[in-house]
Amino acid sequence: MDMDDITAEVGILMTRMQNEPEDRHELYLMVMEKLNELKAFGMPLPADLVQLEAALEAEFAADMRGGPAKT
Repeated sequence: MDMDDITAEVGILMTRMQNEPEDRHELYLMVMEKLNELKAFGMPLPADLVQLEAALEAEFAADMRGGPAKT
């Protein structure tokens, strides 16, 4: 997988985020999957996707506890 493919996939993910914000769990799973794929190939992780994953994870953890997410 070359950098052009990764850039294209990240662009698709970002577009889906804008078009489907109501399904945050699916988005989280997609971002997590993409980051895991990049890790497996030894590729650098885009900081914005790492931050998005962490923010979504914190949000879901807060939902499970019944309180606001800490950012």
